[in-house]
Amino acid sequence: MPTALDDTAAALLTFAMSLPGATEDFPWGERVVKVNKKVFVFLGKVEDTSGGFGLSVKLPTSGERTLELPFATPTGYGLGKSGWVSLKFAPVDHPDLAALRAWVEESYRAIAPKKLVKTLDAGR
Repeated sequence: MPTALDDTAAALLTFAMSLPGATEDFPWGERVVKVNKKVFVFLGKVEDTSGGFGLSVKLPTSGERTLELPFATPTGYGLGKSGWVSLKFAPVDHPDLAALRAWVEESYRAIAPKKLVKTLDAGR
């Protein structure tokens, strides 16, 4: 039975895929969304059955502030040094979808070519 957190994760994937040039991929058994072959959001292992939800995004502007939140940590594998932040939520959590979308968009803007960012801005 889908939970509210599952609904949030699905809505976030739909949002990420709506960004110009976004494509879904599954490297290393992990769901990611890319733009021009570069990952802008890691959405976790596809086979994860923990009931929780997590994502990693590049946050060059809001990263320091975001890392003060209890559910945020620097991303492993050395990515944290480059501004990547991992956000993890337990099945009982109710993360703010607007904040999650803002973080995904910030990551997209940090990774996407300027031409696609202009396309995003023109569509608003």
